[in-house]
Amino acid sequence: MLIKEFRVINNCTEAEYKIGQLYATAMASKEQTGGGEGVEVIKNEPYEKENGEKGQYTYKIFRLASRVPGFVRALAPAGALDLYEEAWNAYPYCKTVLKNGYMKDNFSIVYETLHVDNSRGERENALNISDADLKKRDVIMIDVANDPIDPKDYKAQEDPKMVHSFKTGRGPLTEKDWTQKVEPVMTCYKLVYIEFKWFGLQGKVESFLAKTIHNLFIKFHRQLFCWMDQWYGMTIDDIRALEEQIKKDLDVKRNEGTIPGSGSDSASIAASSVHTANGKQ
Repeated sequence: MLIKEFRVINNCTEAEYKIGQLYATAMASKEQTGGGEGVEVIKNEPYEKENGEKGQYTYKIFRLASRVPGFVRALAPAGALDLYEEAWNAYPYCKTVLKNGYMKDNFSIVYETLHVDNSRGERENALNISDADLKKRDVIMIDVANDPIDPKDYKAQEDPKMVHSFKTGRGPLTEKDWTQKVEPVMTCYKLVYIEFKWFGLQGKVESFLAKTIHNLFIKFHRQLFCWMDQWYGMTIDDIRALEEQIKKDLDVKRNEGTIPGSGSDSASIAASSVHTANGKQ
């Protein structure tokens, strides 16, 4: 098992991020759907646990066979690569569990995310994990303006160093140390547990998943910042209406067109859970 903690500093408030990431999640789902593959939203509804925790529960199926590495596709039977995602969003805390029906308990990606206002990534144990897990944890700071991305994912309109928000006056993020200067500011602390028990492939696949998740977090948060003028000012009711419309659109798109962006790139096997880990619906 790998344990990674990604810390993403954002030029917005915690309350703004809640809206921005829901908007970006919905848009990203559309990008990943088409040609018989993509995202199917089964449930998106409020929940309440016995301990009083309240939030939004989602259950999704991701059919992304073409995005899985070839060495995994060659060994897995047809239809065995669907991913099942459950998420409990009690913002600012969120938890997501991603599993596969074929591998059952031998495969899982578990995300725990805490969104913290006025933070610049300085908390050393924001999610209060055990000493044993702390020893295994690898901390990765993400700089959405300066971290490299795959050239095929690059778009000038999604480059924080080139985009200015007219609604908020924020950006472009051109200073090397912008993460220590911008206001407002918040940090997403994203703890990710990656486990893939398959003899001979465990290390290779877990490393692949960790790299993919890292790339997805960079791409997603670049989009979130650069799309600010699209989501800034939306209400949660606006978001729910958008989600409902996109659910209908996804049901249509899955059965038509071509498979979007196939290949084990930044839209690969972990494409589902990265969005949920951002606090999702």
